[in-house]
Amino acid sequence: MTADPFPGRLLRAESFWELVTARAAATGDAPMLIDASGRVVSFREFNDYSERMAVTLAAQGVGPGSRVAWQLPTRVSTVIVMGALARLSAVQAPVIPIYRERETSAAVATAGAEFMLVPGTWRGFDYAAMAAGLPTAPKVIVVGEPAPPASAAALASLPAPAASAEWVYFTSGSSGLPKGARHTDATLLAAAYGWTSQGRVGEFPDDVGSMAFPVAHVGGILYVMAQLISGFPAVLVESFDAATVEVFRRLGVTMSGGSTVFYTALLAAQRAFASAASSTEARVLPSLRVLKGGGAPCPPGVFWAVREEMGVTVAHDYGMTEVPMICVASPLDTDEQLANSDGRPIPGVEVRIVDDTVVLPAGVDGEIQVRGAAVCHGYTDPSLDASAFTPDGWFRTGDRGRLRPDGHVEVTGRTKDLIIRKGEKIAPLELETLLIQHPAVAEVAVIGLPDTERGERVCAVLTLRPGAVAPSLAEITAFLRGVGLMPQKLPEQVEIVSELPRTGLGKVAKLALREKFSGSRRRPAVSATTSSGCSTRTPRNTGRP
Repeated sequence: MTADPFPGRLLRAESFWELVTARAAATGDAPMLIDASGRVVSFREFNDYSERMAVTLAAQGVGPGSRVAWQLPTRVSTVIVMGALARLSAVQAPVIPIYRERETSAAVATAGAEFMLVPGTWRGFDYAAMAAGLPTAPKVIVVGEPAPPASAAALASLPAPAASAEWVYFTSGSSGLPKGARHTDATLLAAAYGWTSQGRVGEFPDDVGSMAFPVAHVGGILYVMAQLISGFPAVLVESFDAATVEVFRRLGVTMSGGSTVFYTALLAAQRAFASAASSTEARVLPSLRVLKGGGAPCPPGVFWAVREEMGVTVAHDYGMTEVPMICVASPLDTDEQLANSDGRPIPGVEVRIVDDTVVLPAGVDGEIQVRGAAVCHGYTDPSLDASAFTPDGWFRTGDRGRLRPDGHVEVTGRTKDLIIRKGEKIAPLELETLLIQHPAVAEVAVIGLPDTERGERVCAVLTLRPGAVAPSLAEITAFLRGVGLMPQKLPEQVEIVSELPRTGLGKVAKLALREKFSGSRRRPAVSATTSSGCSTRTPRNTGRP
């Protein structure tokens, strides 16, 4: 059997900056960063521009160990700032741009940031003014687009880079305010190597990646590291909107993604394009071959719809801020594995499924726990660590799932999202996986709402496909009965919205939905408790249309 050449050509390094210099030496003239206008920065230019930006930031007082928060859009200049701060061995604390005063203030304080880098005014909001008013009073630096000039003497005066830099990435705490996960170059590189090699990212010479999600999310640094590891270019756009698809088409993007919301947005663009072209054979992105992402579950129905309508493979992964990559899907996996699981654990990461303290066998649902090289080193608030880690060192993900006999992991939902209705535990993901198959439904979120009689009632919040007629509760429950859902799990309330509220990377903000609909105590048109019959759990592979 011929050896697989792909892993052998991936670069390895002990730090982010070492990886930058290694890639510049290996394929310096190859393109790395492409903006929406088509302007290209090569790997060698990225190395050079990062050092020049490092000189500018050093003149402002940033140096080894400086704690620097930055709240910047997905731009070429932002990636250069990431490189510059790594060159200076500063502690980076990226803050996603949708945060406003309350969340940004908490994030900056949590990170202990001395400096705050902002874009000035962006998309009508004055980030510089907000940063200047933060209670912790960090030094505010406005970052512009151009790479500043620097003399040879100034470049030579830069301190030697540290063996490894530190990073703080934010995730929502129980209060809704951000809590900081402490990462290092080593934990992020372990996640990036696993994602790149197992996911075969940048496998082909003509591959062009893309980043339309916030680069300040932990997925941003993983994507940049993957580019350096594998040597492929990526198109950067500041936000995903109607013009993004045209940019991807014009620049020949072959790999895209971010989370399930990006898949469904591209699917909607495909349907609109095919309708306008009066042909289901017309492809809105003819160069696109694979969608990868994580952060939220991907129902099987989405996999099959993307495959059959776009001709594209969805290879969905599983990770979180504290462990950026846990499981990664390969485009070489079988369609069944791709549709019904979330990939295999990456090298250096172990997964176990636990019920209380009992480790469960393959096929049994329980809490997912993780340990290994990609796990963060705890939180900036150490009081959070005891509840996040088990006494024997495993990280509690808060997710539920099962380990399959083939080594793949199937995530079945969040522990805190479980709906307990008259003592019956209902996993929203199961209903979401089924409802996404309904011909009128574009997106769905299932939530539990307070109910004096039942404890919680099941509410399905739907967005509709263009031109679709809103289904009634009776029609929704009839559909779910038709695909084999047990009566005890049927929703008792259906809400139609124009769009689902989102967090920074596109996760559905279920807390916002609960708050919006909790006051609506409607009597159900169809009772979900009229039958005492039982059913086995509906398997995920019912998702093919």
